Amino acid sequence: MYITKIPEIARIAEKAGIDWIFVDMEFIGKDSRQEGLDTVQNHHTVDDVANIKAAVHKAKVLVRVNPIHDALSDYPGSKDEIDGVIKAGADIIMLPFFKTVQEVETFIGFVQGRTKTCLLVETPEAAAILEQIINIPGIDMIHIGLNDMHLSLKMKFMFQLLADGSVDKWASIIKTKNIPFGFGGLASLDGGVIPGRMILKEHYRLGSQMVIISRTFCNTDKITDVEDVRNVFRKGVTAIRQMESTMSLLKPEDFNNNHNAVCEAVYKIVRG
Repeated sequence: MYITKIPEIARIAEKAGIDWIFVDMEFIGKDSRQEGLDTVQNHHTVDDVANIKAAVHKAKVLVRVNPIHDALSDYPGSKDEIDGVIKAGADIIMLPFFKTVQEVETFIGFVQGRTKTCLLVETPEAAAILEQIINIPGIDMIHIGLNDMHLSLKMKFMFQLLADGSVDKWASIIKTKNIPFGFGGLASLDGGVIPGRMILKEHYRLGSQMVIISRTFCNTDKITDVEDVRNVFRKGVTAIRQMESTMSLLKPEDFNNNHNAVCEAVYKIVRG
């Protein structure tokens, strides 16, 4: 997945091999829980969904709506918001920051099978009831959000959740129902606080099938030349796909050794 509302960037990403273009409409509650942090708050719109849908041909359009909410003074409630993004062409709708079974059931009811659904498990409350959640009919996929989850748990670094076994536990629960899942974000293979190639091996070890390509991979606020953006995507996605193909040749001990190296790197960062 790659997050953008710019049609030209979406076409570049699609051509490079990105599967889903991610339109991010979530804004309710983000200011308070991510205050003072170097995070992106996109606040995309229904018009952005329509523009991205018109721009791409093969890539699916995933839309992160807001958590379940009533109508605000200047913004529609969840049902109308979801109806709007479906009308605009969303292929997949993601529910963020939920905490109860009822919120998930309400979300599934609002979608009514008109698009695929994706749950974003990013609160301790959602993780605690994950075994109940996976039994709710109508869930097509699940993404584990490491950023908000680690903030809620007062951790220093989001990949602590990989090192302490949390992601392993959640992945095991999700896989009992054969629900496709993913987690976190991925920088370029050699970029990121922990190199992307180490994180990608963790995805393969756990059976993850999806990941968000992070702002670090291609920050279009800083890389403004279209040809430069195209080159970053072409080289970066090709490198990821090539590494995917080689990982099938690795042995379990290779992944265990990589996991141990990730843990060591995580705790070094946390201590530092």
